[in-house]
Amino acid sequence: MDPLAGSSWRAPGTVAGFAQSAPNPVLMRTAADLLTQHTPGVALDIGCGAARNTLPLAQLGWEVVGIDLSRPMLVAAASRLDAAGLERRPLLVLAPMQHLPIGDRTVDLVVAHGIWNLAPSGAVFRAALREAARVARPGACLFVFTQFSGQPQCFLTEPELIAELAAAGFAPDGPLTEYNRPAAGTLAHGPVIFEGVFRRLA
Repeated sequence: MDPLAGSSWRAPGTVAGFAQSAPNPVLMRTAADLLTQHTPGVALDIGCGAARNTLPLAQLGWEVVGIDLSRPMLVAAASRLDAAGLERRPLLVLAPMQHLPIGDRTVDLVVAHGIWNLAPSGAVFRAALREAARVARPGACLFVFTQFSGQPQCFLTEPELIAELAAAGFAPDGPLTEYNRPAAGTLAHGPVIFEGVFRRLA
C-alpha cells in the first residue's frame, strides 16, 4: 500500500510547485563552508521532495542521497536531475525518515528540511532523529529547517527541539533562528519555524 495515498504530497499541483522551488540559501552557504574544511563527502537529504536542495548540493560537489516517501516527488526529482546533466548524479531512494537505508556513520551532512514536523507521532519523530544520528559520522553536520505547528502531532519549542536532538546525539553549532516569532504583546500566529546547524557528537 502507498502510505501517502490520498495525501497532498502526491497531488500534481503540490509536486509541480516543489519541482520549481529554490534551494534554502542558509543550507547552501553552510554546505559550501563545509567544503572549505574538507573534501566533498556524503550528504543525505531526508525528505528531498523534488530535489530543491539535492540538486544544488550535488552541483557544489557533494555526493548526495535523496530520500522521500512520495513516489511522484521522486519522479519529479529525477526529471530535475536529468535536466541538469550532472556528472555525478545523486541517488534517489523511496524510504521513510524513520528507516533510512544508509549504513552507520557514513554521512557527513544530514539535511532535515521541512520533514521531521511531518512525523505522525512523537515515536516516529524520535525514531527519525535516532536514524539521523545513526547514519551521521562523529562531527557530521546536521542542518535543520522545520516547522512545528501541532499538525499532525509534533509541536516543539526551541528548548524541546534542542533537548530532543541532544538525546539523539546532536549538539547545537550556533544559535537557532526562529521565524514567525510574534511581536511582543501579541498572540502567536502561523507555524513556528526553526532553522539551525547541529553537530553529531562522538
